Amino acid sequence: MNRLLLNELVVWKNSKNRKPLIIQGARQVGKTWLMKEFGKREFEQVVYLNFESSSRLSHLFSVDFNIERIIAILEIETNQKIIPETTLLIFDEIQEVEKGLTALKYFQEQAPQYYIVAAGSLLGISLQKNNSFPVGKVDFMKLYPLSFMEFLENSGEQRLAEQMENKNWDVISSFHEKLTDELRLYYFIGGMPEVVANYLENKNLETVRTLQQKIVIGYENDFAKYAPNEIVPKIKLVWNSLISQLAKENRKFIYGQIKKGTRAKDFEMAINWLVDAGLVLKVNRIEKPIMPLNAYADFDAFKLFLVDIGLLNAIGNLDKKILLEKNSILTEYKGALTEQYVCQQLKIKTDIYYWVAPNATAEIDFVLQDQNEIIPVEVKAEENLKSKSLKVFVDKFENKNAIRTSMSKFRTENWLTNVPLYAIDGIVS
Repeated sequence: MNRLLLNELVVWKNSKNRKPLIIQGARQVGKTWLMKEFGKREFEQVVYLNFESSSRLSHLFSVDFNIERIIAILEIETNQKIIPETTLLIFDEIQEVEKGLTALKYFQEQAPQYYIVAAGSLLGISLQKNNSFPVGKVDFMKLYPLSFMEFLENSGEQRLAEQMENKNWDVISSFHEKLTDELRLYYFIGGMPEVVANYLENKNLETVRTLQQKIVIGYENDFAKYAPNEIVPKIKLVWNSLISQLAKENRKFIYGQIKKGTRAKDFEMAINWLVDAGLVLKVNRIEKPIMPLNAYADFDAFKLFLVDIGLLNAIGNLDKKILLEKNSILTEYKGALTEQYVCQQLKIKTDIYYWVAPNATAEIDFVLQDQNEIIPVEVKAEENLKSKSLKVFVDKFENKNAIRTSMSKFRTENWLTNVPLYAIDGIVS
């Protein structure tokens, strides 16, 4: 399997200002595989440490942060000689060892010659808890499920993916039907690496659904295992409400839909836990589409999406025929499904927001900042090309970079560009 983040890891390796690297992401998105594959491709030797499974290493950093002592212990533990210039050190489940995150600071300050990549199942939560975390002493990357482009490449469609990357629309349009069929397949399978790998090997969609359900159950088991006891019931309530929240025509998260009479403060910690764990993608509303967008974010108004479209469909138990065929059964949920897909593709590359007119007469599904441009994105589930909200936005803010994304082919009009859903990630540099 190939992942696009491998290219970014090579850039990190060759950077003169390289620091120990932390890879964040939800469980099961392939962090361990990615680190090992990177080491196999780019280094003469990989030294892999899993701090969850090795009890002897539980106090490795609690004695002191003497790098020579630490390296000596790691060499004995793995029976490998660690040569800084040719060895990749992988610290997996680093949050499980006392002062493990803090130790990265001392590697950066005292021994920057070592190549260190670290990850953990629920590392995002550990980072929020660790008040002594050395800000500025580490690099970060985020790993998400496979994007549609990654799905294509791993399906043997590298040449087609290359044409999409180069935006050769005349060539791409010739394969429009093929790409829409592949996209509907991706809607069902999603981007979880184990699921994708199994499908590519066996071509069995029943097995795909079984694997997805196992991942969902694993996530739900994590609530009780890792979350504070007092918020576990609330996490479950938020998690179970996600599909109904998205099924509304207005996807804004409504606390009262979880349980009547509830308020924001009752579920704030539960939502933050799911976001920090990487299981949920949060998209805040912006008051004005002005740079920088994060300065105008309203953190009290937001939409929540799942980490992966395949898992969302597994939770909803949607039959493969509904997703693989052009089907009118889903009505409003088809729009939610498409927004989930677009959110997932754009989040890999940039922060995204949404916008609502003050009188609620218009809403833009996603707004993003790309270099010095503000790009509004209106999402259409099929080939409906009416764009009333987008026109309101363009007229109000004199925007020149409006994007409508749908199942239609690429086309440009005098005030907007229609980008096929299968190519939506290409709107970000």
